[in-house]
Amino acid sequence: MKTHYYFSWFKDFFPEKLVKLLHEDITDRKSLVMISADPSGYTDEQINFDDISEWTWLNQANIIFEEYHFIDYRMQKADAQRLIHNASVIFLCGGDPVLQNDFLAEYELSDVIKNSNAVIMGASAGALNMAAKWLSLNNTGFEGETSTIYDGMGFDHFAYESHSQRDYTTFVQGYLFPLSEEIDVYAAEQESVIRVKDGKIEIMGPVYLISHSKIQKLVETL
Repeated sequence: MKTHYYFSWFKDFFPEKLVKLLHEDITDRKSLVMISADPSGYTDEQINFDDISEWTWLNQANIIFEEYHFIDYRMQKADAQRLIHNASVIFLCGGDPVLQNDFLAEYELSDVIKNSNAVIMGASAGALNMAAKWLSLNNTGFEGETSTIYDGMGFDHFAYESHSQRDYTTFVQGYLFPLSEEIDVYAAEQESVIRVKDGKIEIMGPVYLISHSKIQKLVETL
């Protein structure tokens, strides 16, 4: 039984409906492993979990683990792989999706994560890297924006988009349409969730499906 959660971002904490689902899905609470999306952005040798939004969301939801681990460049590759192999829940954190994508490749973590029986969740950048594909927009100044399509780990066969500055009004402008000709794109506003459990896609909050350059708002099913 595989369970994947794609989170956009939550301003304060998980909504009550989501908390209930997570309590049902996360039955093994031995080890939470979080993977940074800014793996070289630390200033201290010690990790302060209070500064990590994703940890705070779970803590406020009373989802408590015996062990907590945070993976970035402070940790050796072999240790990171071992912790992921033994994790109950793997949480890909928000931040810079390109940096996280590079880090996953450099530390050879993707296959270890994909072979895990843990509940997998990602927020913003982390959710992008869980998907099959995602689009990075780069502002080039006078020439406007250029886009790059990245391959994620491909837990589920769709592309994902989640950015705090973007919502329906930007999605309909069409920057995701070329990608949607190749693969279905799930575009998420803030405070939204996609849960994929045993291959079934379910939605909470404002999420849009863009397929073959057509956009529709999805009905909440969670």
